[in-house]
Amino acid sequence: MAATKPENLSLVVHGPRDLRLENYPIPEPGPNEVLLKMHSVGICGSDVHYWQHGRIGDFIVKKPMVLGHEASGTVVKVGSLVKHLKPGDRVAIEPGAPRETDEFCKIGRYNLSPSIFFCATPPDDGNLCRFYKHNASFCYKLPDNVTFEEGALVEPLSVGIHACRRAGITLGSKVFVCGAGPIGLVNLLVAKAMGAAQVVVTDLSASRLSKAKEAGADFVLQISKESPQEIANKVESFLGCKPGVTIECTGAETAIQAGIYATCSGGTLVLVGLGSEMTNVPLLHAAIREVDIKGVFRYCNTWPVAISMLESKSVNVKSLVTHRFPLEKALEAFETSKNGLGLKVMIKCDPNDQNP
Repeated sequence: MAATKPENLSLVVHGPRDLRLENYPIPEPGPNEVLLKMHSVGICGSDVHYWQHGRIGDFIVKKPMVLGHEASGTVVKVGSLVKHLKPGDRVAIEPGAPRETDEFCKIGRYNLSPSIFFCATPPDDGNLCRFYKHNASFCYKLPDNVTFEEGALVEPLSVGIHACRRAGITLGSKVFVCGAGPIGLVNLLVAKAMGAAQVVVTDLSASRLSKAKEAGADFVLQISKESPQEIANKVESFLGCKPGVTIECTGAETAIQAGIYATCSGGTLVLVGLGSEMTNVPLLHAAIREVDIKGVFRYCNTWPVAISMLESKSVNVKSLVTHRFPLEKALEAFETSKNGLGLKVMIKCDPNDQNP
């Protein structure tokens, strides 16, 4: 009797508020690809947004798409040209892989390539499934002391590394982080690891600020009805001066305004959070004080650094995970994430291994 072929259970968004668990064929890796047995996949805000709205800006779900891009797994098959990986290797997956060597790739900023493949960004499928194939050059071996969940969290950690690099954080920096969600917290962790002397974190949620305090924030401020200028004044009172760097992780208009008011003359405001397409900000207040405003789009050249930080225990991301669900309960996991009940919700894709 022939052995039963494994099923490739996948979480698929068909359109706004239409999320289904379906069986897909197990893909065959190409010459430069590896087939992975998925283990841990985190739910990102973008996954929830595609589920709820069927689009993010110009990226529109026009056909069924597998969600998920914060992921780790085990190599089960390698393509004919793959030399650095073998079956059994545990890997973290960088979801963005360039399709061509364009001008952005040549200068090392491949995240800006307009033709880049990116997991769970229309029309490209993600990896919330049992089996998934990916460009082998963008799969990175995990050290023995780094768990699968930490491997999945390399993705949000990379956002923090890229943002803090863009901000120019260095020894002694004083930093203001707007937002204590997962992205705000990884920016806090990376800023501290890069030598920031003091970090202030603001948020609406007391519970999230408690997490920020646990993660190493020197000061936390719960926002209620303060004006952006009042927030900036409180941040300055905490630090004894205006911060040289502000990392805005919410996308909220008032937070961006507060970031401009708060940042010192000659300092840097980095915009990580995505909000409305059009936003009213006190731009003149930034211009006449030479506050540099920088955007952040995903990341590039961060996976080796992030994995080294996890291996050396320079950062601890384990506490970010508050909820875990097997893949079969992915719909419940997404409801949990949408309702703000967890900080980072992790889905376990391997039915035989639900460990972190």
